[in-house]
Amino acid sequence: QVWLVESGGGLVQAGDSLRLSCVASGDTGRTFSRYAVGWFRQAPGQEREFVASIRRSGGGPLFYGASAAGRFAISRDNAKNTVTLQMKSLSPDDTAVYYCAAGDWPSSDHRNYTYWGQGTQVTVSS
Repeated sequence: QVWLVESGGGLVQAGDSLRLSCVASGDTGRTFSRYAVGWFRQAPGQEREFVASIRRSGGGPLFYGASAAGRFAISRDNAKNTVTLQMKSLSPDDTAVYYCAAGDWPSSDHRNYTYWGQGTQVTVSS
């Protein structure tokens, strides 16, 4: 089993950058590198939206939702059990609670992930 904790959210202005972190822990008998990780976000009254995902090793292609492509960058450091989401050129449309999730495949469908963090709030003012 994996426990995930997000951090780095806050209040920023449009055009600013922000870096979110997701730190994994757990007495699972399985290394962090065995899990793909995805970032999702959800604004009030809206569906959960795929943001980005990364393969177990961090190699190969990275995956981004349409709203994130070109502005966000996902990366991981398996030695530190950490996945980060670097966000730039933020707009009010990016305001949401951001969640990280771990699973077997870097899917864009949240139903394919097993473990979830509690989320971190990102608010972008105009």
